[in-house]
Amino acid sequence: MNEEPLWSIFINASLINNFVLAYFLGICPFLGVSGKIGTASKMGGAVTFVMIISSMAAYGLHGLLVAINAPFLQLISYIVVIASTVQLVEMIIKKISPELFRALGIFLPLITTNCAILGLALFQTSKGYGFLQSFVYALGAGAGFTLALILMAGIRENLEFAQVPKVVKGTVITLLAAGILSLSFMGFSGLSG
Repeated sequence: MNEEPLWSIFINASLINNFVLAYFLGICPFLGVSGKIGTASKMGGAVTFVMIISSMAAYGLHGLLVAINAPFLQLISYIVVIASTVQLVEMIIKKISPELFRALGIFLPLITTNCAILGLALFQTSKGYGFLQSFVYALGAGAGFTLALILMAGIRENLEFAQVPKVVKGTVITLLAAGILSLSFMGFSGLSG
């Protein structure tokens, strides 16, 4: 079992090795849902919830698959758990907030194919995290994902009022802003020691 302290796991997952800005996982919702801060924060919450549930299930599944000597089923098992969790989240959001359900659109079911969630399950398994460490890792990764979405949404909302040259309007300026945001997060790499 990994002996890394919980605070270090959280900081590492949220800032130093941010899934979106350092690993470039979860780019689809990052670019697709980061137009408005309200929508971005709610999508971040949904992804965080799915990450936590998937992480806990991946921890249990990994233990079970090792016990029955079937670790080769790990990837497919994680995918099934992630898809099931996303379906649950989708049904809850549709029932509780139809407006949010419409605002998230196609990006809500696409959480199923969000490589950040699958990456989380695979990374925590390869790092040998225990149950509590896996929970903190998922919480940190979700917080980092949400932070990246909200920061990008804030930048994009401000860009709507900026006088941007026609040649870089739209997707180009969004990708430039995402690159600069990613570069700024490289400054956190010194925190890892």
